Amino acid sequence: MTYFARHIGATVHNDLLVIPDYLGQGYIRKLSFGPDFKITIHRYLLKEDLIIKRNTSGQGNDLITAFFYSNEQALAIAYNEDHQILFSQRDESAIQVTSNDLSSTIRFPAHQQIHYVVVAIKPPRLGELLAVSEPNSVLQTIIGNGNSFLFFERMEAEAKLLLKNMGALDMNDPLSHFYMQIKVQELLYLVFHKLALRENAAHQTINSADAERLLYIRNEIISDLSVPPVIRELAQVAAMSETKLKQLFKQTFGTTIYNFYQQARMEEAAFLLKQGKHSVGEVGYELGFSNLSHFSRLFEKHYGLNPKRYSYS
Repeated sequence: MTYFARHIGATVHNDLLVIPDYLGQGYIRKLSFGPDFKITIHRYLLKEDLIIKRNTSGQGNDLITAFFYSNEQALAIAYNEDHQILFSQRDESAIQVTSNDLSSTIRFPAHQQIHYVVVAIKPPRLGELLAVSEPNSVLQTIIGNGNSFLFFERMEAEAKLLLKNMGALDMNDPLSHFYMQIKVQELLYLVFHKLALRENAAHQTINSADAERLLYIRNEIISDLSVPPVIRELAQVAAMSETKLKQLFKQTFGTTIYNFYQQARMEEAAFLLKQGKHSVGEVGYELGFSNLSHFSRLFEKHYGLNPKRYSYS
């Protein structure tokens, strides 16, 4: 935060950086819960795009970063400066948990409200907080020594509400620091609870190039939801073997490529139905369903209501 303040010609006072008027409005606030556990809260609206680059520390996972982005507007994230991929579109808010040996670039759009939280914690402290006697392979990788990892999770309503409450807190309240420490731990509970439910599997080492390819493949999958993904073609695009692509994709996103596609397909259907501008048939056909009965059954399996009832709910 000190480096960023120097770059934009601002000052940090009591771990608070107020965005200068010529750049926009808002703030970045840092809170420390000891030397091995910190968060930064970003809330601002900028007049120009903001690009944040995080360079590898070169020290393995001596620090774990959990990034919570809850805006509906898309942000562009990249692990290769030449290829930025839109992420966190519509309601698919992004939770990213990564070791700090992966370089990344995130572009935040101008003239849009930006709200996100970054939690930085060292593996031993996280291990103490989680206090899991038999961690699954994902948690073992995260709290272990020297592992490179990248995991994405969806953000549910409970996490979005926590972030909203954290951003609205009056920091002049004498117990605000105590409140924030509790809420950040709640936030970590929500994401690590989901990661703890993932299947046990041998961890595949990941680097910045792999991460970039995986985000590109994700983008390919959702770019045309009327066409099912073909693993062979995606593997060629990613310059990976089919086996490596399937393993790394499931490890990073917590589900198979096809299940990810089906989930995105149903979310797109729900979005279109809620707009009220398309009939059930139009939505089904747009998403590649030739059999509307099959579309209705699949949609009801995901949302508990058939498409027609959902559109009126």
